[in-house]
Amino acid sequence: MEGETSWIDYQFDDNRTQVLDLRVFDSYPELSDDDKSDSNLISIDSILPDDLLERILALLPIASIFKAAAVSRKWCEIVHSRRFLCNASRVLVPKPWYFMFTGSDEPTGYAYDPMDRKWYSFQLPHIETSSWFIASSYGLVCFMDNDSRSELYVCNLITKDHRKLVEPPGQKFSDYSALAISVDSPSHSYTVAVVKSKQIPNNFVQWNLSIHCYSSETGMWVSPVMELMTGWRGGDDSVICDGVLYFLVHSTTLTGNQHALATFNLSSRPSNGLSIDSFIPVPCSLTCGRLMNMNGKLVMVGGIGKHDRPGIIKGIGIWALKGRDWEEVSRMPHRFFQGFGEFDDVFASSGFNSLVYIQSYGAPALLVFDINLRQWKWSQKCPVTKRFPLQLFTGFCFEPRLEIAP
Repeated sequence: MEGETSWIDYQFDDNRTQVLDLRVFDSYPELSDDDKSDSNLISIDSILPDDLLERILALLPIASIFKAAAVSRKWCEIVHSRRFLCNASRVLVPKPWYFMFTGSDEPTGYAYDPMDRKWYSFQLPHIETSSWFIASSYGLVCFMDNDSRSELYVCNLITKDHRKLVEPPGQKFSDYSALAISVDSPSHSYTVAVVKSKQIPNNFVQWNLSIHCYSSETGMWVSPVMELMTGWRGGDDSVICDGVLYFLVHSTTLTGNQHALATFNLSSRPSNGLSIDSFIPVPCSLTCGRLMNMNGKLVMVGGIGKHDRPGIIKGIGIWALKGRDWEEVSRMPHRFFQGFGEFDDVFASSGFNSLVYIQSYGAPALLVFDINLRQWKWSQKCPVTKRFPLQLFTGFCFEPRLEIAP
């Protein structure tokens, strides 16, 4: 299918050596009979010194680097060396990829590379269904199961490196949960945060809310917040920006604003809990709000609900938080909004660094917004097709990196 390439199935053992076969299905121009002559073949390895060859390979896109490993044994050793992986991370500044699930039962789908504008057939490790909670940061992706909310993995989707985390404390089953991960780029240490909300039996207004944080440096969980909330409950979306955990909360009453933004400084002492007075109102009647870390700034994407019918959206907006105020970055142009077809109150959105991805749950169309360029455009058409009317599509974005391991 045009625009589709089978992703290279690579996995590394502790010595960073290749243990799975390479499978690439790209086509290349065939050599002429004259080109096939041995006398006309010159090995680039005999011309370039190793350090210069490493610099050249480091300039390639992520997918091309893996393809280069199939050229020769020497190139394979270079690409898999720890020195090359570290050097490539300084040269290559990857744009976030977007993974789109092709079904709800299997963890398979396609990953979109915005630099090459290609889709790669892709399979996720450990995750069982698309309903799992997913969060990403600086090359690492965290998965949490949707049943007990206690099975967590941190993975590098490109190298297949992974780690299973110890179970978080507290109740295994919660009514609502939100997952976030933040990676410190210099040290590669990371923090995982889980926000859990559990309704008080026979009381819809009061909810137990707890925050649990995992540190890769200590390998332990702490629970800095365990509070009884009145009039508010947690939701299913959160993000960490500059050491602060942000998560959306939902009103359990029918009066006033129905959504707000809660904040918690991860360096705070356990006694410094949440204050309802410190909640930040959202800028409009919001549906399907999603929080994103865009170069250290908090950005929110959400549907703008109609005044008379808040569950039906009339557009999609993007806002950036400045202090306690929201500044509108952009609104989806009407021609793109119409291009999705009929919207209800749910859609998928995910973003990192400078790109925001938006897709309707009802179609595999993917729209990309570049915050730096203030530019909206469609992605290359995804190879997947809709097989039945109620088929749903969702996805998430992640940063492809070679040098980081959980």
